[in-house]
Amino acid sequence: MSDRAEVRTMPSSEAEDWFTALFQAHADAVHRYLLRRGAGPEAEDLTAEVLTVAWRRRADVPSGAELPWLYRTAGFELANHRRKGRPVPVAELPDQPDPDDPALHTVRDDQVRRALAVLAPRDREVLLLAAWEGLAGEDLAAVLGIGRGGADAALSRARSRLREAWAAQD
Repeated sequence: MSDRAEVRTMPSSEAEDWFTALFQAHADAVHRYLLRRGAGPEAEDLTAEVLTVAWRRRADVPSGAELPWLYRTAGFELANHRRKGRPVPVAELPDQPDPDDPALHTVRDDQVRRALAVLAPRDREVLLLAAWEGLAGEDLAAVLGIGRGGADAALSRARSRLREAWAAQD
């Protein structure tokens, strides 16, 4: 029996336990993902929407790759939110940032921001997924919606372009 069929026929108490575990393990990561992509005060609502989608589509959430699936869904939700014309202030950071969050250190570094700004949006996304979200290999490929080889190549090319952008600043 496939994972998909097992989830569909899962008794409601098991489905609730699955969702509770998913929420506890990944809600904060999804929220940080959205904040780092400029969701600002809307990040909480968007996180709730991502988790609602996960509940409704639990048969589609791959076992063992839940976080990449949630990141991909969060990207879609944020894009939909932006298309609705609501302002999404890019420069906002959370009120209480985690001082040890490497993403916060990166955002504060103006030279890094300038180097990232000259890259194509796809290169920036690949680099941020790798650096901020810690994704690589199959997980990175799942979020990008491409094969593993394509994800590895995209990351390699993006790193090369970042090195070039960094060197051009000197």
